Amino acid sequence: MNRIGLGFRLAASAALLAAVAAIAQQPVPTPAGPVPPAILAAKKIFVSNAGADSGLFPSPFSGNPDRGYSQLYAGLKASGQYELVADPAEADLVLELQLTAPNGPSKGSKVNGASDPVPMLRLVVYDRKTHYILWAFTESIEIAFLQKTHDRNFDDALTAILVDFESLTGKPPAGLH
Repeated sequence: MNRIGLGFRLAASAALLAAVAAIAQQPVPTPAGPVPPAILAAKKIFVSNAGADSGLFPSPFSGNPDRGYSQLYAGLKASGQYELVADPAEADLVLELQLTAPNGPSKGSKVNGASDPVPMLRLVVYDRKTHYILWAFTESIEIAFLQKTHDRNFDDALTAILVDFESLTGKPPAGLH
């Protein structure tokens, strides 16, 4: 074999190996895990208010610590996809909403500075019969400097939680079709 033929074969082999290596490095898509049947079958929901960490009302967020609960309840009611019940014993699912503001590494204010964790809403979905957690969602509330922007960011995070839940259930809110 001459040098040109050998060079061509080596170059082709190197290109083939590079292509195989590139394909091997591609992440293999992981199939989605199943959604628990209790979530998909739910018709009645009890909304539980797990409260809010101190120091978030009336500043940086207007209103009171029940604000997230009230807005989530109103959003679920407006969607018309579920019967909201007043007693958890009557529910298929219990949705527990909590507003947390993790302690930051250095600053007293929980909404200042990129190194400090930001407040977040956490929605936990429980099976009423077994009391097991079936699913959980967390949405961070973006940092802002104006009260109006804090409130808008709060509303945006709460809307995202509601959309996440209703998308999981396959029952998107009527206004989001």
